[in-house]
Amino acid sequence: MSIGTGIVLFVIGAVLAFALNLQVDFIDLQLVGYLLMGAGVLVFVIGLVLMLRKRQSITTVHSGVDAHGGSVQERRTSTTPDDVV
Repeated sequence: MSIGTGIVLFVIGAVLAFALNLQVDFIDLQLVGYLLMGAGVLVFVIGLVLMLRKRQSITTVHSGVDAHGGSVQERRTSTTPDDVV
């Protein structure tokens, strides 16, 4: 979601900075456009970093002996969910 938000912020900022030719006394729309473009790039990069971060997986091995004297090994692999930081 943050990648899409970054793109939307960048596009809105580009429209304000380059496409609109309005003069407003109380705010500089070109500066606001540049600020939104910068924020869009920042949000986009943060989204990429969070998406491409290394996922952690944990493998647990339990060894034992069953009732008949045979060797038993149990392996479980779990990956950390996306919502856990």
